[in-house]
Amino acid sequence: MTKLIGLTGGIATGKSTVSKLLATKLPIVDADKIAWQVEGPGQPTTQKIVAHFGQQAVLADGRLNRPWLGQLVFNDAQALQALTAITRLPIQYAMFEAIVAANQQQPDAIILDVPLLFESGWQHVCDQVLVVTASPAVVLQRLMARNHLSQQAAQARIDSQMPLAQKVARADVVIDNGANIDKTKAAVLKWLKTITK
Repeated sequence: MTKLIGLTGGIATGKSTVSKLLATKLPIVDADKIAWQVEGPGQPTTQKIVAHFGQQAVLADGRLNRPWLGQLVFNDAQALQALTAITRLPIQYAMFEAIVAANQQQPDAIILDVPLLFESGWQHVCDQVLVVTASPAVVLQRLMARNHLSQQAAQARIDSQMPLAQKVARADVVIDNGANIDKTKAAVLKWLKTITK
């Protein structure tokens, strides 16, 4: 029987790197990719976001103005709550559709790559949860470099999420994705051997 494996971590811990490693053996249902589809130009969810936040929430081509929204919601808990209320159900529905589609292959497991796995309750449908970690200093540097953020802006984004220590405490498996990618690969391969036939 196919297992559902949750994959999460804090922002900039390198969860995407681990997801890519897992994708060599197992299908991935990526919540971020699904969100981009659900929140695409002209989609009902995008229209609801515009209705709530105003026209500045989209770019001229109809795509979400993600930098603007990101700055807004990472500095305003009520705005984040409103955005989540608009997007959660459409994304969850699309994810369930993707799980059903992936299960047609009858894999040993399906990876649910969900940044806010615990916050959105996905751990309840998972047989196991993998949490990707990195040190606070590494996370801060990665986020600043990746998103071109100041230290203060990067720290605000980190602080807006569930503390990584809480995610680690709830994990079945913890994968350290600090500075050494070879150790990360070894940990992922070791875990894969416990799941795949």
